[in-house]
Amino acid sequence: MKFTPFVLTALLLGGCATTPVTNRTQFMMISPNEEMAMGVSEAQKVVQTSKISTDKALQERVRRIGQKIAAVSGRNDFEWEFTVIDDATPNAFCLPGGKVFFYTGILKITDNDDQIATVMGHEIAHALARHGAERMSMQNMSNMGAQVLATALNIPSQYQGLYSQAYGITSQVGLILPYSRKFENEADQIGVYLMWKAGYNPSQALKFWENMARMSESSQKPPAFLSTHPADEERIRKIRDYIPHLTSSSR
Repeated sequence: MKFTPFVLTALLLGGCATTPVTNRTQFMMISPNEEMAMGVSEAQKVVQTSKISTDKALQERVRRIGQKIAAVSGRNDFEWEFTVIDDATPNAFCLPGGKVFFYTGILKITDNDDQIATVMGHEIAHALARHGAERMSMQNMSNMGAQVLATALNIPSQYQGLYSQAYGITSQVGLILPYSRKFENEADQIGVYLMWKAGYNPSQALKFWENMARMSESSQKPPAFLSTHPADEERIRKIRDYIPHLTSSSR
């Protein structure tokens, strides 16, 4: 097999990892220590720049659900923290190291603790599977590829910037976006497994995503192939297909 300089460089700089539950092999150019440090730094920025909810009951509710899922995550090395941000945006995220943030906007879409656990499991799954580090690794590899190909094709220096930009658009549609959708589907599966293992009802995951689908019907969304998230119908179908497999697993 003949390796290009780009592939050789990537192999030298990168390494392999495996996702939990799905056992997918990943290419990584970001070390766990680097990722953890970024998570701590970003969490501090979020706390400093956001309006933290003063609703103690809501904070405690999210913390309680989060701790139950964190307890079955297998990551006792994470310094888990759960924080509610007073913001109407329907959003939530988990930074490397277990710093979880919920916006009040997404909590308004949840009907019960099981649906909050759906969101919690999904966001924690992203951190457990190191999707952020994997996306950064792919972007780094893509940038390296653009530079190598521009040189290999003898593109004049004055046009290399334009070529790199065009290559970036190509890689975004052809590689980064499909993998972003793959990450979302994978986080759904891992998240449903985590909420089930923590004692929550996985069928409520379907209810939550149906709520999200109804909410998004009135908004203008990009075509599925240009979206970082899978189509609502696809996501719900895959979760519905996966739930029966949980009965054959042991908690």
